[in-house]
Amino acid sequence: MFEVNNLTYRYPRNREDTIKGVSFDIRQGEIFGLLGPSGVGKSTTQKIMVKLLTDYRGKIYYRNKELKEYDQEYYQEIGVGFEVPVHFSKLTAEENINFFKKLYRNQAHTDAMMQRLGIFEARKKKVDEFSKGMKVRLNFIRAVLNKPAVLFLDEPTIGLDPANARTIKAMIKEYREYGGTVLLSTHLMNDVDELCDRVAFMADGKIAEIDTPQNLKMKHGEKSLEVEYVEGNNPKRASFDLETLSRNEDFFNLVRNKKIVSMHSQETTLDDIFIKITGVEKYG
Repeated sequence: MFEVNNLTYRYPRNREDTIKGVSFDIRQGEIFGLLGPSGVGKSTTQKIMVKLLTDYRGKIYYRNKELKEYDQEYYQEIGVGFEVPVHFSKLTAEENINFFKKLYRNQAHTDAMMQRLGIFEARKKKVDEFSKGMKVRLNFIRAVLNKPAVLFLDEPTIGLDPANARTIKAMIKEYREYGGTVLLSTHLMNDVDELCDRVAFMADGKIAEIDTPQNLKMKHGEKSLEVEYVEGNNPKRASFDLETLSRNEDFFNLVRNKKIVSMHSQETTLDDIFIKITGVEKYG
């Protein structure tokens, strides 16, 4: 769906490039995560890809055609969910949705989505009466109301309770199952782990690494087994290298002679990988 080659961008008043030669591709029907600390160029990259910023260097191809060659027709094919919900606060939720629907040829069944996300009963209320979570849910509906081929999402579940966050993630998965393509940016690594087919970590305006979440865990994870056991009345722990576990006598002696409480492999989380790859401490 997208091929990004050597994308570079500098804001007019800046002395340095914000994006420094970024290259990646997004395949049709995948959820692609664009991750990194604040200020490394994620939002700028998204703004370029949705044609809010146009004076970039490098090439972006959408469906094998250069992005700059597309006119307003491009907006019929994409949906955008900004991190901060933007609504007409003095209009009702229903009026907001109906206004934006009129901008598009394709229109989704938004009443069903409002019911699923728990805001249908409040559809006659002005948006300035909505809670933050309700505005986030309405923001997601607005992003998909034109049945887009590509969905750009920035922190789509931020500020939601677990139940509504689960519903949003289920709807994103269903969108993918019907052939939709997603560019997702978030700091919630649990969402990344659950949703993304591949992820790209950005650092200092560049792509630091691209891979599947599982491959990243295997590459950067600790291959060890942690055993919790009881010695006397005291709980204790021991860690063993998985590579040499089959010939580790200390491990077998422990299993034979001690009361085992728990035993599990040590897995590196995407949060750990995020910090390791991006050097996030620099941005603290």
